[in-house]
Amino acid sequence: MDNDFRLRMTFWGVRGSTPTPQIEHLNYGGNTCCIEIRLPNNEVFIFDAGSGVRDLGDSLLEEFANQKLDLKVFLTHFHWDHIQGIPFFQPLYQPENKVIFHSVAFPEGLHRRSGSKNGLEETLRIQMAHPYFPISLESLAAKKEFKEIDPEPIKFGKLTITPFPLNHPGQTYGYRIESEGAVIVYATDLEHGHAKLDKVLRDVSQNADLLIYDSQFTPEDYKKHKGWGHSTWLEACRAAGDAQVKQLALFHHFPSYDDGRFYEIVQLARSKFENTIGAQEGWSLTL
Repeated sequence: MDNDFRLRMTFWGVRGSTPTPQIEHLNYGGNTCCIEIRLPNNEVFIFDAGSGVRDLGDSLLEEFANQKLDLKVFLTHFHWDHIQGIPFFQPLYQPENKVIFHSVAFPEGLHRRSGSKNGLEETLRIQMAHPYFPISLESLAAKKEFKEIDPEPIKFGKLTITPFPLNHPGQTYGYRIESEGAVIVYATDLEHGHAKLDKVLRDVSQNADLLIYDSQFTPEDYKKHKGWGHSTWLEACRAAGDAQVKQLALFHHFPSYDDGRFYEIVQLARSKFENTIGAQEGWSLTL
């Protein structure tokens, strides 16, 4: 594989709210949110762990057969479509692997109520606790760490990850991901109309190579879902234009939109912001 790049991003899950495995959804993809960021040294960073992370895990085990994996997972928040793939992420079942979970957002006080010292760990533990799942988080063989991070830039060599707040029910954070001048902004699960946070998004997205933006609804459908914490393709185009990004990816597709409907949405978006794509499972961007 050619490693002459700064960042490589791959979509593994692009659907919002719930997986949609129907055949009429599979061109763009039916798995919930998960993207992979790869560095030239093959270091892997995972953003969100919806159902798409299962396929990513299987792919990593095949690619790095008989090698130890050291994976870093960054979660935007804990709505189920962003964490439901964790119990099926096979690298967690291998004792030689290490998986470090990071999040700014975690339920305040949960660890105190449960006796746990770590709210992030406790939140993920509950998802796999009886009666919801037959295998506990504690029993997974990989080495696991749970880092509750501040909304400040974090460096991993040449890579910098900067969390920023989003307007969505509960604590939710997006991420600006940059390395050697290449910039990707991951802004899923946000609702436009919050003046301060709309400005934050535009500030962190300035001149980015790729803006991944929550475009769950059409403007017409948004009127029926205002307050749900999601945005529209039209607002995505406005944000991309204001921030002068190079490319826009519509993301977090509404479960009710099949491939035909979403294709039409992408064409409408291109009339407002020409370099727009509809996020599609398996699609990669190399910078």
